[in-house]
Formats: sequence, C-alpha cells, structure tokens
Amino acid sequence: MITSVMEKFPLKGNREIAAEGNSYITAYQSVLKKANGQTGSDANNPDHPLAAQSGSAATTSLTTPEEDDEMIDITPRSSPGDVANHFNTYSRTSTADNSDMERERGDYRHQQLNSGSHQQQRSHQHVPTHSAFGDSLDEPHEDIPGIGQYDDFHTIDWQRDIARDRMRHRYIVKKRQDSLWDLVKGAHDAWSGWLCVLLVGIAAGCVAGMVDIGASWMSDLKHGICPQAFWFNREQCCWPTKQSVFEEGNCSTWKTWPQIFGLSREGTGAYIISYIWYVLWALLFAALSASLVRMFAPYACGSGIPEIKTILSGFIIRGYLGKWTLLIKSVGLMLSVSAGLTLGKEGPMVHIASCIGNIFSHLFPKYGRNEAKKREILSAAAAAGVSVAFGAPIGGVLFSLEEVSYYFPLKTLWRSFFCALIAAFVLRSLTPFGNEHSVLFFVEYKQPWIFFELIPFVFLGIMGGVIGTLFIKANLWWCRFRKFSKLGQYPVMEVLVVTLVTGIICYPNPFTRMNMNELIYLLFSQCSAGDVSNPLCDYTRMNITSGTSSSIEVTQLGPGVYRAIGLLILTFFLKLALTVFTFGMKVPAGLFIPSLLLGAIMGRIVGIAVEQFAYSYPNVWFFTGECVTGNNLITPGLYAIVGAAATLGGVTRMTVSLVVIMFELTGGVGYIVPLMAAAMASKWVGDALGRQGIYDAHIALNGYPFLDSKEEFAHTTLAADVMQPKRNETLNVITQDSMTVDDIETLLKETEHNGYPVVVSRENQYLVGFVLRRDLNLALGNAKRFVEGISGHSIVLFTSTAPAQNLGPPPVKMKKILDMAPITVTDQTPMETVVDMFRKLGLRQTLVTHNGRLLGVITKKDVLRHVKQMDNEDPNTVLFN
Repeated sequence: MITSVMEKFPLKGNREIAAEGNSYITAYQSVLKKANGQTGSDANNPDHPLAAQSGSAATTSLTTPEEDDEMIDITPRSSPGDVANHFNTYSRTSTADNSDMERERGDYRHQQLNSGSHQQQRSHQHVPTHSAFGDSLDEPHEDIPGIGQYDDFHTIDWQRDIARDRMRHRYIVKKRQDSLWDLVKGAHDAWSGWLCVLLVGIAAGCVAGMVDIGASWMSDLKHGICPQAFWFNREQCCWPTKQSVFEEGNCSTWKTWPQIFGLSREGTGAYIISYIWYVLWALLFAALSASLVRMFAPYACGSGIPEIKTILSGFIIRGYLGKWTLLIKSVGLMLSVSAGLTLGKEGPMVHIASCIGNIFSHLFPKYGRNEAKKREILSAAAAAGVSVAFGAPIGGVLFSLEEVSYYFPLKTLWRSFFCALIAAFVLRSLTPFGNEHSVLFFVEYKQPWIFFELIPFVFLGIMGGVIGTLFIKANLWWCRFRKFSKLGQYPVMEVLVVTLVTGIICYPNPFTRMNMNELIYLLFSQCSAGDVSNPLCDYTRMNITSGTSSSIEVTQLGPGVYRAIGLLILTFFLKLALTVFTFGMKVPAGLFIPSLLLGAIMGRIVGIAVEQFAYSYPNVWFFTGECVTGNNLITPGLYAIVGAAATLGGVTRMTVSLVVIMFELTGGVGYIVPLMAAAMASKWVGDALGRQGIYDAHIALNGYPFLDSKEEFAHTTLAADVMQPKRNETLNVITQDSMTVDDIETLLKETEHNGYPVVVSRENQYLVGFVLRRDLNLALGNAKRFVEGISGHSIVLFTSTAPAQNLGPPPVKMKKILDMAPITVTDQTPMETVVDMFRKLGLRQTLVTHNGRLLGVITKKDVLRHVKQMDNEDPNTVLFN
C-alpha cells in the first residue's frame, strides 16, 4: 500500500532529492562557493538556482554539471522558456490538520522558467519546487497539500531534520545582507516561533475557557435549571440574589427538576424525580460523547498523554493531532465530564493544546514541514495544556519538561514558559472558575506545620505510592481484558453501562453525587467557626488552657463529622473502583482529578485523626511550644492537599512538576516541604512496587515504540547480538552500480524495510551509504514518468561515474538520494552505547560494520525488542516500525 501511494509522488527536483540524504557539509560548501562568486557568472544568473529569487531558499547539487551530463538523471529537464510539467497527485494525509479519515488531492501548478539572458548556459536543468532544506524555492506558490516526510506509524530521523533546519537557517542568515526583503524574511523566520506559541497560548486559553464553562453548565443541568436564563449554571443563577450555591434550598432562583414539574424540593417524590433525571441526563451526555468519538474521531478517546509522549519522542501517528480530533475531544470532554463519570478534564487538555499547537505549526513552514522542529511547538503546547487545566503555568512548563517531552532544548523552555503564560492570562480573563483567583482550589492557611507532622506526611506518601500501584495494575488488567475480548467491540455499550452504574451508585451519597472539583475543594478547605455548609466542620468548640497557661481553641468531633467520615470512606472505594473501569473507555477521560480526589479523601481522614490526637494529648513533648493562641494546632485541609499530591504522584510518578502544580493549584506556597516529602515517598514506594507510571504502562500496552530516556540499560550484550539479519542470514542490500530497475522493484516488493544499505558489490560488501525506501519509490516513479528510454533493464547507479560501455537502455542516476554519512557502529559496540545513541541522537537506524564491511542493521524496533527480551517481557508487543 505504501509503495503504491509513494510511486504517485514525483520527485520535486534535484535539491529535494539531495535533501533526503545527509550530505549537508558538501551541499553547504557548494552553496558558499557559488554564492561567493567562485563559479564565474553562474552565481549572477537570474535563473540559476542560487540566484536571488522571490522567496527562494538555497539549492544544492552534490555533483558537477559535467557529471550530470554523462547519464540520464531522475529529474525532468526542460529547455529555457518551456513550461514545466504539472502533475495530479493523490497525497497522504498530513500529520497536522487532517484526521485519519480525510484525504486531500493536490495539484502541481504550472511553473514557468523564464529565459532571455545570455548567462543561461547551464540553466537547462529543471528548477525544482523545493530546496534541500524542504522550503519552497518560490515561497508564495502552493506546495503539494498533505505530503509528508514520513509514513504513518514510523519514527522520524531527528538528525536529518535538525540538519535540514540548520542548513535552511544558515542560508536565511546569509541572504539577509542581500536586500531589505530578505532582511524582513529573516526577521520573520526569527520570531515565527514566538508568534506560533503566542497563537497557541491564546487559542488554548479560549478553548479551555469554553470547555470549563460548558462542562459546568451541563453538570448543573442534571440537577436543575435557571428559568430566568437557562444558559446560566447554578452559581451564576444565584449571583443576583447573593445566595449560597452549596445549599440548594437557599437559592430561590435556581429550580430543581421536581420544582419544574410542580413538586417541592424535599420529599420522597422529589427525590425519585431528581434521581431519575440525574441518571437520564448522565446517559444522554455519555452516549453523545461516545458516539461522537466513534463516528468522527476515534483518536479523541482517553487521556492522550501516553500518545503525546510517544509523538514527542519522534513517532508519527497521523490524525492524532488533527482538527477533527481537536473538535470532538473538546465537545466530548464537556459531555463526559458532565455525565458524572469518574474522570477529569485536565489530562485531555494537554491533548487539546497539542492539537492546537500542531495545527498552528502548519502556518509556519519552518515548523510545519520539519517534524523535529514541530515537536518544539508541541512541547510548548503541552505546557499550555497543563497551565489552562489547573491555572498552573510554571507547573505546566515543568510537566512538559519532566513528563512528556523527549527533546527539550533551552529555547523550547523559554517558549514553553511564554506559551503557558499567555494561556493562563487568557483563561484568567475568562474567569471560568467563578472567583477572583486563577487557580482551581484556592485555600488560605495561616497555621504553619510543625516538625512532627512530617511523619504523617511521609505516611501519606507511602499510602499514595501503594494506592497508585494498585490502581495501575487493576486498570491495566481491565484494559487488557477489554482489548483482547469481545467487550472491545462494543465501546458505546460499555460507556453506557459504566455510566448507568455510576449514576445509580453515586446519587444516594452526597459526596459522590457532587462534582469532583467541588468535593476536592470541600476537602481542601479549612473549617471556620459557624460553618454549617461543610459537613466535615461539625465540631464542638471550646477553649482550654495548656500547661504554658496560654488559651487555645480545641475541637471535639461532632456526629456530623463521624457520618461524613463514613461517607468519605465509602466514596473512596467507589471512586477507586469506578476509575479503574472508566479510564481507557472510548470517551475523553483524564486521570488527574480522580487521583487528587482519592488522595484528598485519604489525607482529610488522616488529618482529622492527627487533629484528634493533638486534642487528646496536647501536652506531649513534640507539641510543646508549637501551640499558637487562638488557632488549631493541626489543619486537616493541609493533609488533604498532601494526600492528593501523594496519590497523583503514585499514579503518574511525577515529582518536581507535581509539587509545583500543587502549590500553584492551591496557593499554599508555605507547604512546599510537606509536598516534597510526600511526593518523594510516593515515588520511591511506587517504583519499588512497579517500575512504570500509568502513562508509560499504557504506552507499553498499546505497543508504541517509546524508548524511555529515564530507564537504564544494564545488560552486557553487543551490537552483533541485536543486529538484523543474524550472521547466518542474508542481508538485503543494494549495490552501487550493478542492479537494474527490475531488481530494485523486486527488492521493494519482497521486503518491507524502511531503508536499504548501499554497498560496493555483493562480493565486496563495503558500505557506501544508506537510502530510504520512500526515496527509492519516489525516484523510480519519477524516472519512469519523465525520462525517455528508461526500462526495467536500466542500471541504477549510486555513483558519480557512468559505466565504461553502456549498450543497453540509459542508466538511472540516484546518487542524490543517497545518505553517504549514515551512523555506524562496529559489531563489538556494547548495546548500552547503542541504546544511548538511539535515545540521545534520535536515530531511526544504525548500520553495523566489521573492518569496514557491512554486517547488518539495528533499527529502533530492534532495540525495543531487545530491551523487552532482556527484561523477560514479550517482544512482540512492539507493534510498529
């Protein structure tokens, strides 16, 4: 399939072919020599490829004109003044703005080659559409829509893309001195990255605001409606009368569904009506979300963070960051959150922001046509996603650095910071949280923590690691069962069943019935005197005098707190079980908020226990001197915050970014040390019980070729043990001057390799270079279509010299697509070094040699398979190339 599609693409010229190789030093020297006037009048030729043209970029040729004239080239030639051929091509969908269900048809436009100058002695060659750097030689012209450098489910070549961008940048810097227009273009190229992340930040903030507002309105719709203005949620409906939104009975302007049908707020009939409408609205929202995902954007389900990590590591998943995915993910996220399912919208916001970044990157060819450069924008977009999800811009930058990004240079750090800043500013302007703060759970604690509390804080960290590991194992078990059973064939039915069970179970419990964000805020908040809206604040308050004769306020638990603790324990186990079955369904679903809720429940209960211990034994030595007049010694809400951080850390294995997100999330900057202690304890315990966090576990479950840079390769194998083929097997190679077109096509049909080594001969297999499968398909298709006399018996040459006698059909010259400097290792190179090369250089493959002779090839897939074999895991779980 790939071969048939690729053959439809004609090569766009000499320089495009040269761009596919890595002979950049030679090419750049050619540019410098010609630009410096070392080639006589050719540099001044207005039609010469190096002449200054409107929107032109440097073009290179790796061979001399004399060599070009010796044999038939694979690029079409035309005389001065002729009109170049135009072609109709059917292109593959682009990574950026097309979903996997869209197809586009691109047309080459007419391109005229102007003549009329006596300096056109060597301008008989066809002027290519693109340069070696991938940029259009005539920038205002249209490119082929949808054409990409890599196939779907393939890995990018970081070194090649970065080298292409360096060549493009050097040429632009040199051209800035030629004219004012070139100076403007150079300036535009310099600030295009900042402009791109600015647009991404603005768009991410706007989309996040709409998602927050829509989810809030639809969540309240399950309970009632505002008759005066149905588009108001409950909080907005109660604003004009300044009434409480926590007690429905105190807000007369908000009408519950029993009141709409003429019943009272209270009573058995009203309860039944509310129950039924709650479940029906939940089923409607969940059915809409699952149906939209299934029909329009299958990639819009789940969290998206595992796939984002894989894409940022250099993997191609076409359509995953497309416009349809963005639209359906945004709408489906509002619906799934409103359905009351045990999920959050914070994780999917990273996916939504990455879709926005991917789409905007195509407005700037510098990023849209270079996959490695595009991932710099995607890293900044991921930071903006966390920024708008929690109102935590600094935490978003650190999350992108620590958790999702694979290649994160300093320049990307600055742009990520700027993008997160803009996104948070836009979100703050929309005020979706309904208060004067830009954070999700604002708390104000004035009581400092004491040294003794580090013990329960570390205990919460240990429990967070245990709960996180249990959740990961249970969720993976259920996801495997879904994947390999008939259940996976009925995704919408599964969503409806889980939603029905969730609605029926959660409505009777007031803690499970309310929105999870509201419950977390309730657990984080501090009790104040006379607080009746929070059932956790039913304390019997009195003043006693301690041994130091200072009057302090102590609190004794009332019956409301005991009842609330019982309901919270039930809520904990219900939410834990429901999250296991919910995460991974075919609806947009995040994991941050459910994890925070589980930890907040655990932390609040532990905090109440420690508070009662301090109340019962106020004169214990570690409390001496710590009591402050008029304040409680222990703050249970702080324990809820620490517990939430511990559980989220146990699930995701984040550390630095987690702590920053938590203190930005709550505004509790003074409690960084307790958060750090709990986060480290959670990670240590989690790593001891299971190596992978939830995102890495789902990457392994889906078989994505992700080579984790955090893990160490501790085995003592050699490159010869991993290379393909083995020593007693045949190596598929291409000879530099003895294979025909039929031989090449037969090799392409019989093998599925992404590239082929080029050697001197089959008897003398000294390495010459490496050629990509895609380039071979393009070159052969172009040669057959536009060069007369080419047949299946034509010799394919990867050298600069023609054979001495050539009585048959004209040969096809393909040296320009040959990578003459592939990365190589010897057969005795330790695999530890090879793995580091793949991680840090972003290689697709490396060639294995012995005394200069080619032995085999090691691809990224081979490395992943070997790592799994050495770890006693199934190597066949790596699915893609």
